[in-house]
Amino acid sequence: MRAYLLLMLVSAAVTYLATPGARWVARRTGAISAVRERDVHLRPTPRLGGLAMLLGIVVAVVLASQMPFLAGVFATGPQAWGIVGGATIVCLLGWADDVWDLDWMTKLAGQALAAGFMAWQQVQLTSLPTPDGLYITSSRLSLFATILVVVVAMNAVNFVDGLDGLAAGLIAIGGAAFLLYTYGLTQQATPENYANLATLMMAVLVGACLGFLPHNFFPSHIFMGDSGSMVLGLVFAGAAITITGNIDPVSAGDTLSGAQRVPLFIPLLLPVAVVLLPLLDMGMAVVRRLAAGKSPFHPDRMHLHHRMLALGHSHRRAVLILYVWAAVFSFGAAALVMWEWQVVLVGLGIAVVVALLLTLGPLRTRGRFLDDDVATGSHPAVAVASGAHAAPQVATTPTAPTAPTTSATPVAPTLTTHEGRPR
Repeated sequence: MRAYLLLMLVSAAVTYLATPGARWVARRTGAISAVRERDVHLRPTPRLGGLAMLLGIVVAVVLASQMPFLAGVFATGPQAWGIVGGATIVCLLGWADDVWDLDWMTKLAGQALAAGFMAWQQVQLTSLPTPDGLYITSSRLSLFATILVVVVAMNAVNFVDGLDGLAAGLIAIGGAAFLLYTYGLTQQATPENYANLATLMMAVLVGACLGFLPHNFFPSHIFMGDSGSMVLGLVFAGAAITITGNIDPVSAGDTLSGAQRVPLFIPLLLPVAVVLLPLLDMGMAVVRRLAAGKSPFHPDRMHLHHRMLALGHSHRRAVLILYVWAAVFSFGAAALVMWEWQVVLVGLGIAVVVALLLTLGPLRTRGRFLDDDVATGSHPAVAVASGAHAAPQVATTPTAPTAPTTSATPVAPTLTTHEGRPR
């Protein structure tokens, strides 16, 4: 575990130190998010944080390749480099999209290309962990399943990336649970060797998220952009795919019993639990837009984070509560590796009740220390309505000592830069 923690620290440090450089590149290339009616940020913001996150991941993986403890991971095949290569492809794709606003078909083709590259490097879904061992014998079906899983994961993270620090925090929390899960699973299956590619990739992914969060949490100085959200989704999906091929569910299941058999047969449960909120948000958005006769990619202000704001939560409070929900589902699934499912179910029920109280209880109008104006040091916030849903609280500052304070919607300054993708 010490090796994984070291790699996490390296990834976090590199990402943190490289983020100001990514902000500079964003300004030079015009990758700036302007303020539009459907957005929740209040000023034009650079959005190439994915470059810094990719650099943190690459440096940490290169360091891992030189560690004797992880030598076996790199000796067995090119999977680690396949994930790094796929992350590089989607990062460059996201950079291009952040600058030139690519159409959805071009983005989808680029995402499929990155997923196909990973499959070519042996990061491929060839089996599903069922008690009887469900194997995908067709190479074409295996390739299709791999691309589908990776593309869905990338777009799920992209859909939920709508508030400062939300996507990075959700993946950091879920990734930490997945790291503990895969580490525990490896301990049970191969007690003589704890080296595991999925655990390695989770460690560097969590590190990249933690290194980026200080720059991205409200009030954000930079967004991760598509270059970051797609990298997070691809690396996470790649790690989830690799863990399914490391253990034979039939042969290993014969030697395990009780609580140990449950996590062995469902290693895909945790990846689903980690991205449950993004998947739920994406699914609801697609259904909602198709029902309204619109494109599933048509932007709106009805994502989960918008609904949190409409409930009365501040920007920071909405993000932190969504963190709680992510932790409930992620660590609830990870707990299956250590406890019986009945115990986990009881604990999960209690955690869900607590999360509901935080979401719908009096915290919506209390908790001054979590208000946005406290974080920015500005005057008390004023809620601004946008259609049927309330926009995030906006702090207004007088222009002169005697000037009155107004509660008008902030107007974005005139920009010559690209407006960017909807948030």
